[in-house]
Amino acid sequence: MKQFFPSILFILTLTGCGSPESAEQSASDSLPESDRITMNKATLEKAGVLTGTITRKVMGASLTVNGVVDVPPQNLVSVSFPPGGYLYSTRLMPGMRIKKGEVIAEMEDPSLVQLQQDYLMARARLTFLEREFARQQTLNADKVSADKVFEQVRSDYEGQRAMVSANAEKLRMIGIVPESLSPERISRRVSLRSPINGFVSKVHVNIGKYVQPADVLFELINPDDIHAALSIFEKDLARVSIGQKVSISFVDEPDRVYDGEVILVNRNVDEDRIAVAHCHFRSKPAQLLPGMFLNARIHVRETEVPALPESAVVRYEQREFVFVESSAGVFDMKVVRTGEKEDGFVEIIGGAEALEGRTLVIRNAYSLL
Repeated sequence: MKQFFPSILFILTLTGCGSPESAEQSASDSLPESDRITMNKATLEKAGVLTGTITRKVMGASLTVNGVVDVPPQNLVSVSFPPGGYLYSTRLMPGMRIKKGEVIAEMEDPSLVQLQQDYLMARARLTFLEREFARQQTLNADKVSADKVFEQVRSDYEGQRAMVSANAEKLRMIGIVPESLSPERISRRVSLRSPINGFVSKVHVNIGKYVQPADVLFELINPDDIHAALSIFEKDLARVSIGQKVSISFVDEPDRVYDGEVILVNRNVDEDRIAVAHCHFRSKPAQLLPGMFLNARIHVRETEVPALPESAVVRYEQREFVFVESSAGVFDMKVVRTGEKEDGFVEIIGGAEALEGRTLVIRNAYSLL
């Protein structure tokens, strides 16, 4: 007995040293969680706690996407010079505003002089043939000239009329009014005018450069129909339809939201399994340019639902709770389920009926937790 007593005492000592901590942990684990808290008015004010009631708010399920600012093909204009020639002058720079009919460049080339000459010569000959046709028509009616001569003159006259019309259209294509052209007004330069109101997107030429008929000198944009092209993943495509409201923000102004509406959904999915939805702006920034990156939220469903501020809901042990005032300064934790979130509010989809007309903590609920 004397030999084993120290060992037993040592074991009991070790056990005694460890047992208070273990006992405290065990007691802590077994303590029930309280679902009620009492706070006086001063403490609530110090914690910034605010009470209110559940409200009904128009909210909707939304789909977050991104995209770019786009322009339809009919609002993009590539300006060329059909006869070809040298750029004599221009003042255009990318980003400049222009008006329809405004002179945007001057072109010069010997071929321009030749075009005007051909038209004037064709018009002068047409005048001669017109008179000859009238004379031969009278002679043929009186049986003075043969039918063959009259038919030849009429053929020459009709052919010359066609030549004058063709040359006139060539002049109109380069901005020359044929009716105002005369031998004294032949010019080696012509003015190139803007076909739209808008702004300059790109300038591809410089003064003195020779441009071919197929070359593009300038690219112009009419911003009247500028819109947002949104990228929609294939799995979300069925949720998007024409007429849905869209909230749009830009990288440089993330906190400012512009309203839009879906006007067209392209059902053709590309190799990345993405389709494009086109959206019109109801309100848009003044400096909106094609290619700008944007973020958007498509409101795919909108209904009136019971809602609370997000700061009213606390999450604890994988569940969500709100604090309901049962009496002055006494709050009970009630389990709820939440749905969509929008503009700082959250939809209450579970337990909302029991909260109707009750006073709830709607701000700084975590301070009570």
